Amino acid sequence: MPNWALPNWETMSRSARWLHPLDYVRPRVVRVGVTGLARAGKTVLLTALAATLLAPDALASGALGGRIRRVRIAPSGAGPLPRFDHVRHLAALAADAPHWPGRTNQVSLLALDLELGAPPLPPRQVRLELLDYPGEWLLDLPLLGQSFAEFSRATFARLEQPQLAPLARDFLAFASGLPARAAADDTLAEAGHGLYRTLLRRLRDEAGMSLLQPGRFLMPAPGATPPWEIFFPFRGGGGLASLLERRYDAYVQAVREALVSPLFGDMDRLIVLADLLGALHAGPVAFADAQAALSAAAEALRWRGSWLEQAGSAMTALARLQMPPRVVRRVAFAASKADHVAERQRGNLAQLVRSIAALPARGNDGHSAGFAIASVRCTEDIVWALDGHPVSAVRGRILGERQMTRSYPGEVPDRAPDAAFWAHPFLTLPEFEPMRLPGQGRLGVPNIGLEALLAWLLEDLL
Repeated sequence: MPNWALPNWETMSRSARWLHPLDYVRPRVVRVGVTGLARAGKTVLLTALAATLLAPDALASGALGGRIRRVRIAPSGAGPLPRFDHVRHLAALAADAPHWPGRTNQVSLLALDLELGAPPLPPRQVRLELLDYPGEWLLDLPLLGQSFAEFSRATFARLEQPQLAPLARDFLAFASGLPARAAADDTLAEAGHGLYRTLLRRLRDEAGMSLLQPGRFLMPAPGATPPWEIFFPFRGGGGLASLLERRYDAYVQAVREALVSPLFGDMDRLIVLADLLGALHAGPVAFADAQAALSAAAEALRWRGSWLEQAGSAMTALARLQMPPRVVRRVAFAASKADHVAERQRGNLAQLVRSIAALPARGNDGHSAGFAIASVRCTEDIVWALDGHPVSAVRGRILGERQMTRSYPGEVPDRAPDAAFWAHPFLTLPEFEPMRLPGQGRLGVPNIGLEALLAWLLEDLL
């Protein structure tokens, strides 16, 4: 066997670690999952990533300049996943007047064939697969380390907070009205499940909450709902509690098995998107919820510190004659909508996402990093005299309006804010329309930080 077939990954330099002789004669496949918390702009990010890579300027300038020779859409082939319709979404952004594309509600994939390398080296072929991974499913990962009793206690503790209890009234009344040792009953299980799913939707749509579990209750997998998915948090005992616990355990096992499936087990790297500015604007309860959701997702993705879970997943896969799950090598945590604050505030926004995800204060650790991005820019920076004092602000056009509007939402904290911050909350965050796209989007999209994000995410390939 040739020596290069068994490389020493730890001693090779980062730039050379993935250079394999066969890379020059066969395409390597790299799958990047794109996910995020609710309302973070995942569909727009996927569209902008495709437009950025396919734009001619991306090949010759910027952070990617000179290292990508050619990009083209890969053929769909015979795979089971629908193609992410970036053309339709880009058309919405390029319309007159521009508007934001609707959110996607299914798993989809966009494959790009990249030709990498600068002369005099021969070109290398890489197939880059961008997987639209539901953010709702991301928040199922922390359940892998929770029992049904722990999940139920944590859920009721959140729902009984004064700010959330009014929305949760119907479900809490149903749960408190059940006997402490209710008998197993499918009708009760279905009724509680329906009320809990309705509550999760209301918490997302009306209260701006992010930590909504189980995630597949909000975005079910295709097909009929299996019986083991019909459960709800419960603090009692008896036959009903045993039934719900068995179903919860089956749900968690399905999540675990999904991590070794060909669909999600092949993810090589991941982008986790969060709208932290929107959470700051929504107030301390919504921000604390977004912070808990992002922190829980980050902890669940700490593959280097969760070797027991990896070993368990590997053993499960081998017992089923499957390949063990691939380790996610790079995770980028990105705060979206960075164009809603001026440039001088964006460093704090990047530091805020690093702080919540427990990343290094500056830069990255080689496996994870934090960014502040705007997938499609919709404002320009200005200096605004506010109460007689100059402030760094932004200006853009609100959706449906003709006039440009100035905005100064406030100072962005570089870590989770304390009580003093909430005494002077964020002002309104306008819903701006996208900037007009040059060449109907064929020349790329105006953005903040996308090239740097891609350059870090693909650094070992480039």
